[in-house]
Amino acid sequence: MRGIYTPVTDIRRKVFTEVARMAYEVDDMQDYAYLLKELPYRIIPGEEGNMRSSIFLERAIVSERIRLAMGLSLRPINESVPATDNLEQSVIADKYYEPPLINVIKFACNKCPEKIIKVSQLCQSCLAHPCQEVCPKKAISFLNGRSHIDQEKCVKCGRCVNACPYGAIVKIDRPCAAACGMGAIHSDEYGRADIDYDKCVSCGMCLVNCPFGAIVDKSQIFQLIQSIKRGDRVIAIVAPAFINQFPGLTPGKLRSAIRALGFADIAEVAVGADLCAIDEAQDFMKEVPAEHPFMATSCCPAWSMMAKKLFPDHADCISMAMTPMVLTARLVKQVDKNARICFIGPCAAKKLEAARRTVRSEVDFVLTFEELMGLFEAKAVDFSEFPEEPNTNLQSASADGRGFAVAGGVAQAVVNVIKKIDPEREVKVASATGLSECRKLLTMAKAGKYNGYLLEGMACPGGCIAGAGTIADPAKSAAMLKILKSKSTKKNCDETPYKEGLELLKY
Repeated sequence: MRGIYTPVTDIRRKVFTEVARMAYEVDDMQDYAYLLKELPYRIIPGEEGNMRSSIFLERAIVSERIRLAMGLSLRPINESVPATDNLEQSVIADKYYEPPLINVIKFACNKCPEKIIKVSQLCQSCLAHPCQEVCPKKAISFLNGRSHIDQEKCVKCGRCVNACPYGAIVKIDRPCAAACGMGAIHSDEYGRADIDYDKCVSCGMCLVNCPFGAIVDKSQIFQLIQSIKRGDRVIAIVAPAFINQFPGLTPGKLRSAIRALGFADIAEVAVGADLCAIDEAQDFMKEVPAEHPFMATSCCPAWSMMAKKLFPDHADCISMAMTPMVLTARLVKQVDKNARICFIGPCAAKKLEAARRTVRSEVDFVLTFEELMGLFEAKAVDFSEFPEEPNTNLQSASADGRGFAVAGGVAQAVVNVIKKIDPEREVKVASATGLSECRKLLTMAKAGKYNGYLLEGMACPGGCIAGAGTIADPAKSAAMLKILKSKSTKKNCDETPYKEGLELLKY
């Protein structure tokens, strides 16, 4: 459902906007407590609901969404806990994160079946009944002249689905589970979605694929704005996937728009991508095949975590290069030691990456593009009011660095750096997007099918431009990114002026 504005999208963005507005405009704890109870009525006005069975249920769900957007935890269903519970833990200017990041609001879940094959009304009672003939378990019979599937015998192989000439048999899977490449979503005892956090890598694909808006991630909107209001010098480091996310917001207007929110300045994460590509190129040339049979890229935290969880024996084949987010943060802090860093990008998993002990000192906040839109709307920022700035901090990255945002871009950037260093060296590449395909890729690599290869994995199908925190249609964003790359004054990551200091950034 990427790029489609749905009622679920509308509610999600209204929540971000109202939470941001509250953070900007209110300072008193009593006012926060009042608004925390009042906002569901502003977001869902009137006396009758139009989306669920009851307007009270709609408001209860919105209330939980507001708490999560403030960084607070879900309240237990079986206890009487006020909406203001632990509010004081949220009204702080320092990074606040209490796992889990991805949460299921249980009473918002539709209790979708995990996987089922059903015969629809389109069944024509044909004489050939190929569905029955191909079923390996003899689970299909004919009742009253129509096809019937015995669910006790059915093994969900899908042969009948493919055999039916009328498309009358459908295979239905829980959307969140189908989107989860880790197999982390199952049903609890009541049939509601439940997340196995030992498997979850926080890619957020379940979040954007739940048609009922029952899955929500936590946010740092509230803490970020508290930091800005405190007077901290907060620098926004912006991922290259920002292009096309905000209608009317061009690269030349981005700095002005970001400053209108209270940020001190911006920097381009693609600069860190340039350094990441150089580091990975050097590691690949040194380690493959001398030390490791293959090397996998490191910039996607969900892919990297998946690889380490499921393929621990090959964890050392994942590049140790720091991600573009961390490298960019370190670059900024070299110049401005007192700056606080807010990464703004398309990725839910970056929130988890920033919470790691090794990264906490570098990145203070993480916002998705969708959350950033909430800030723009809360401050009523009009992009048309800003002039185009020809010289901004979005001038120093290479085209290849910006290409990290699309599938295949990371590997291509690394290969291009290797070619500069050793034009004669052949570099074989294999890539995958979506964690299901990434698992297949690493399974084949484990079997020795990709010895000597550079492997690129991205958790989100299509790459970062289709991340869980994006707003726009990924296909259009990819086209716009191509235009942005064509305007880059540098083509190859190796052309970055910051490469001489790369070794210092790594320690």
